[in-house]
Amino acid sequence: MSLIIKDIHKYFDGYAALEKINLTIENKEFVCLLGPSGCGKTTLLRIIAGLLDCDTGKILLDDKDLIDVPARDRGFGIVFQSYSLFPHMTIDENIGYGLKIRNVPKEEIEPRIKELLDIVRLSDYSGRYPNQLSGGQQQRVAIARALAVSPSLLLLDEPLSALDATVRAELRKEIRDVQQRLNIPTLMVTHDQEEALSMSDKIVCMSKGRIMQIGSPQELYLKPKNKFVADFMGHGNMLSNQLIKQSFPELAQLCSEETEAQELFVRPECVKLHKTEKPEAKVLSLQFLGNIQRAEVEWRNHLFLTESHSNEALAVGELVNVSIDPQHCNWMAL
Repeated sequence: MSLIIKDIHKYFDGYAALEKINLTIENKEFVCLLGPSGCGKTTLLRIIAGLLDCDTGKILLDDKDLIDVPARDRGFGIVFQSYSLFPHMTIDENIGYGLKIRNVPKEEIEPRIKELLDIVRLSDYSGRYPNQLSGGQQQRVAIARALAVSPSLLLLDEPLSALDATVRAELRKEIRDVQQRLNIPTLMVTHDQEEALSMSDKIVCMSKGRIMQIGSPQELYLKPKNKFVADFMGHGNMLSNQLIKQSFPELAQLCSEETEAQELFVRPECVKLHKTEKPEAKVLSLQFLGNIQRAEVEWRNHLFLTESHSNEALAVGELVNVSIDPQHCNWMAL
């Protein structure tokens, strides 16, 4: 299966909610739409699902245009943030609902429900009602219900945001395991960078209705193409061409005339601190973050963020030296 989103535009009262959206979801691929609230990611998912019309563009599933195909006929499974389970139905009945309305024979529905309950680890809960389950268990039921009809594409609209941190972490792994086990191409909306980094094969980072960068989690984190992606994916340090030439000659070999409209970017964990006899930098602040500690240091009149393992001894006011490996640096557009 290959789903191709081609030149999608969507306007609300003259406001561009989506502009020039082009995206391909390949077979077996887990893709995350990532971005802040209001960036257009849920609008795009709803257009793909057939729940919202676009103004222009195409949605091609194996070369068939779905733009005029109703949502019920697209063959996609959808899981919402709010679970949307039927409260008067048992777990079995919720999971089998899509099969029942498609007139699938009962003798086929029952083994399919049992199979899905095993997959989402709820075999002992089949006769219960949604209000008898935890939030995480309800979301597992919603996922099983979406999978029951063997969808060609699974759509997840911030499915974990209503759950606490521990349950979220567990379900992240479970959803990814199920997706890989069943080889179902999946598109998930999230504003959580950790979710996107840990679950996806490909991340689509969005801002103000536009795609800012598409790539693997490693590409977006380590090699952001612009300042928005760099900032949204985590902390970082940026150095201009001019600043490098003036103050950081060890990085000067990275500079050229082509980089004048760019800045050199390096993540905090790639900025290393050393204790030497001739220190050049001073630790200005420290944050303990569990397994890591984040330090702000002043080095050659420029502030740098660094991250290291929390068991490394550092103190505010301590004098240190700093090193940056050029291979961990990346030029990006301003």
